[in-house]
Amino acid sequence: METHPSYPAIAAYISKYPRFADSLFQAYNDILYSQKWKDVEVLDLEACSRGAIRGRDATDRQMHVVPCSLSDTISFAWLQNAFPQLGNPPEIYLAITATDASIVYYKISTGIVKPPL
Repeated sequence: METHPSYPAIAAYISKYPRFADSLFQAYNDILYSQKWKDVEVLDLEACSRGAIRGRDATDRQMHVVPCSLSDTISFAWLQNAFPQLGNPPEIYLAITATDASIVYYKISTGIVKPPL
């Protein structure tokens, strides 16, 4: 991991939150290289004890991603802590990673949101 070109951008968060290093590394690289987001940066999500990712997708919308692993336990309180630390965006995405390198993104919104038709 240390020799990968993206390592310098996430190194501080990997050392600060080693338990979540794999999820952050996998999500960051997927967003940067596969999803090809622009202006990608890593943020400190202290209340959730991990790093988060902010960037602009192909439609130029600012997006927020919180990496976690399939084995993590996520609570409502945990999610309520994430939103204000990210500047209260209307939605965040959980990047759920697995040991086989698969990744699934789940959109989480605040309040009750009507699904699109």
